[in-house]
Amino acid sequence: MKDTQLQSLYKTFDDARRENGVEYWYARDLYPLLGYLRWENFETAINRAKEACKKSKGSVADHFRGVTKVIEVGKTAKQEIPDIKLTRYACYLIAVNGDPRKAEIAFAQAYFITQTRKMELIEQRMSELERIGAREKLTITEKTFAALVFTRGVDGRGLSEIRSFGDKALFGGKSTDDMKKKLGVKTSTPLADILPEVTISAKEFATAITTENTKRRDLRGKGSILTEHVNNNRNIRGVLIKSSIYPESLPSAENIKSMVARHRKELRELEKKQKEEIKEVLKKLK
Repeated sequence: MKDTQLQSLYKTFDDARRENGVEYWYARDLYPLLGYLRWENFETAINRAKEACKKSKGSVADHFRGVTKVIEVGKTAKQEIPDIKLTRYACYLIAVNGDPRKAEIAFAQAYFITQTRKMELIEQRMSELERIGAREKLTITEKTFAALVFTRGVDGRGLSEIRSFGDKALFGGKSTDDMKKKLGVKTSTPLADILPEVTISAKEFATAITTENTKRRDLRGKGSILTEHVNNNRNIRGVLIKSSIYPESLPSAENIKSMVARHRKELRELEKKQKEEIKEVLKKLK
């Protein structure tokens, strides 16, 4: 297959792509692009793809969503026909379960694999990404809090004490250093970097409340702000305990910084592997 043909196919598949917050393709638009002459034959490939989705523990309803389309029949008449909204992953499954003798199928495998494998990795790491996001949010909230208390007569040492007493209230009497020893991390490692997402979010929420109340009540000096922060952490702890979550009893999680570095490495390796796989598929087309 010549480069001009490849470019033409790529543009055609891109033109068929729709987007409404999430990208998708209509099965009725896709089947002629994959070299199928009859919709009925394409439905067979779709059914095989659905089975593959089930085996991989994916949600068929999320990736293959049935819809009804209205088409014009003749000059004035209209007719409703069934169609399917397909995610990129669904399209990929159809391609790998389609007729491998079709050049269009081979191209589609190369086209849809480009992002599908990356999305699979992201889905597997979703909880990790959410935890990274929670940690970043905590960092921003703590910086805002620090900037505020410095204008209210609190120095760096006072801020450290406020945070330490807040941790004690959240962790049932265990200080920041106590928790580091319990979780087996270096004293130089920020505690929040090895906490699970729920605890990170709890710390962020308590700090956000303290920041808001410090401004609203015009609190000044270490004593009043410390008392406010302790109360807020104690209240957040109470909410967690009602759900049988004891922050001091939760195990540590992977260090955030190590996780971020691992994600970057995995994505680099994945992109390299994708290029190699696509190159192999395209070789078969020539």
